[in-house]
Amino acid sequence: MTSADAGAADAEALDAAFADAVRRTGAAIGGLYLLTPDEEQLFLDVLYGAPAEFAAPWVRVPVVSPAPVADAVREDRMVWVATQEEMARRYPRTALALPYPLALAAAPVSGVRRWGALLLMWPATRPPYMTERERGHVMSSCGRLARLIEEAVAHGRFPAPRDVPRTLPAETGRQAAGPPPAAADFIERLPGGSCALDLEGHFTYLSAGACVLLGRDAGELLGTLPWQSLRWLDDPTYEDRYRAAVISREPVVFTACRPPDRWLDFHLYPDASGISVRIVPSGTQPPPAPTHPHSTDTAAPARAGRLYQLIHLAAGLTEVVGVQDVINLVADQIMTAFGAQGLVLSTADAGRLRITGYRGYDASPMARLDGLPLDTTFTPAGQVLSSGIPAFFSHHEEMRRIYPEASLISGKEAWAFLPLIVSGRPVGCCILSYDRPHEFTAEERAVLTSLAGLVGQALDRARLYDTKHDLAHSLQQALLPPALPAVPGLRTAARYLPATRGMDIGGDFYDLIRLGDTAVAAVIGDVQGHDAAAAALMGQVRTAVHAHSALGAPDRVLSATNRLLTDLGADLFTSCLYAHLDFAAGSLTLASAGHPPPIVRLPDGGTRTLDMPPGPLLGIDADAVFPMTEVPLAPGLMLACYTDGLVESPGVDLGESIAALTRQLAQADGLDLDALIDTLVGATDSHRQRTDDIALLVLHFLGHP
Repeated sequence: MTSADAGAADAEALDAAFADAVRRTGAAIGGLYLLTPDEEQLFLDVLYGAPAEFAAPWVRVPVVSPAPVADAVREDRMVWVATQEEMARRYPRTALALPYPLALAAAPVSGVRRWGALLLMWPATRPPYMTERERGHVMSSCGRLARLIEEAVAHGRFPAPRDVPRTLPAETGRQAAGPPPAAADFIERLPGGSCALDLEGHFTYLSAGACVLLGRDAGELLGTLPWQSLRWLDDPTYEDRYRAAVISREPVVFTACRPPDRWLDFHLYPDASGISVRIVPSGTQPPPAPTHPHSTDTAAPARAGRLYQLIHLAAGLTEVVGVQDVINLVADQIMTAFGAQGLVLSTADAGRLRITGYRGYDASPMARLDGLPLDTTFTPAGQVLSSGIPAFFSHHEEMRRIYPEASLISGKEAWAFLPLIVSGRPVGCCILSYDRPHEFTAEERAVLTSLAGLVGQALDRARLYDTKHDLAHSLQQALLPPALPAVPGLRTAARYLPATRGMDIGGDFYDLIRLGDTAVAAVIGDVQGHDAAAAALMGQVRTAVHAHSALGAPDRVLSATNRLLTDLGADLFTSCLYAHLDFAAGSLTLASAGHPPPIVRLPDGGTRTLDMPPGPLLGIDADAVFPMTEVPLAPGLMLACYTDGLVESPGVDLGESIAALTRQLAQADGLDLDALIDTLVGATDSHRQRTDDIALLVLHFLGHP
């Protein structure tokens, strides 16, 4: 068997297992999402029971986004959404683009590692709960998919990310009840008209009665979409009814007017193979549509799918945080939605256009285009920014006539230049480009122009956020020690992780202070909050502790620092742990101001939480006393000091969390302290939302040299 044959066999086995998983669960629609190599995004690899167009808003899903499949992968659990109301409450962005009655489940596809997620959708007629047996079927199907993916990976054939998912045909397993002529005669004898649509909306059958009512011959309609071949059905409302039937798998009825004044009722009956449609004259005549049948507007109405996609993109743009988030969303969703192969996103900076992101280009042409003045005549960007009007070039010749050099550098065949304007102020330019000539319809121009305004607002907010973030990061780095001092006989490592909500700064701090040649002090603390005020007070506390460390005993250091904070009248509470390591005396003395107890790993491997009485938080009582605890300092002893952000989680007992951290330290490899710290903070990876800062300081005493 050749490599190509083996790859095809792997793909066929995976498709068969996926389709079987959808059918076994009784789902109407299913999707298999796989992680991109960097594990930052999920891409829809294959779809069952619906056309690929329906999935356009969700072809790419960032792992950190608030979506069912992302939650399933990120949290390694099944996500169950029983009703549309629950969907609107838990996943409002998804509900905006999927406003139909349904139930949904997303389950992680995991084996030796995370591979992706299985998405399943049912009609709303199913019970609003999932039994343990059903959950077992879903999870066993996910396990089978994971094993097949791992077999493909072992052969070097993991599916590559795709912009358009593959679709699998639904298998109904039905057989005709009689010969086709008998079925056709039966249908023709029924009053009104009958027709059939496939899941993508194309006519696959029309009775003679349907042709009469629709006013067109079967040969003109077969294989076409109703809203394209019948202009009076070219309304997003009617297409939306078809989408509702496909997704909900429930009968749908709507009334439409065939010009000039004939009203028809359309009854849609969906199943896994398509939609049966009964067309009958309407019993009552609704009020006439104001302008639709005879509209003189040359712009075609926007497709229902495009409208939902626009809503989804708009909602996504409201949630992006940094400039890179904007670039990723435009590249992953807007480029895909409009079939573009190239993207350039520039921002206005000091009178010039700086390229902040691009896709579909080599670095060389981007280097030539970076830094053009805002009023440049080298490309259309200058004109669109000064006028605020987008420019569309459908063919290479259109661009070459006005901007000959730009067309050569780009290497593309069609372009859309979209000015990003906020309150009359240019903030940048977004350029979509195509490898082949592309005619921009009135609908596309209108939607892209609307999106440009949203992208401009999002980009402006993102630049402001990035500026604040960089400032905050610089402040945090200035307040924390740039590096821990080297101390003979002592190995050290530390880590600081900011909260994922807020300004990425906070009040957690740590320090290591040399006290001559035979002693060292380790300090860790936590100022309430994770904003600029907490960071500022943290700098004062750290400086005070450092200044008072010459007092020697931990209780005296904390008492002096406490009096200073009391005099300052700080409104924020501060916890602190101070440890004095005396190498010559072989002792470790500690005092705590309301701080979580440290963990000690003894030379023999025994690990325990240090039992020590804490004093009150700093800055509350000027006369507070801070009891001291002393333990022997033997070679091989390891001390782990941490802030509460590492062990506090909603709904989890604090004692249990500290006990779990103690077990982690006991099992961790102490040869590499940086790797050990990575192990201890492993549960706080980039996909988890942290509501508090984390600081961790680990000391390993090797012996006095």
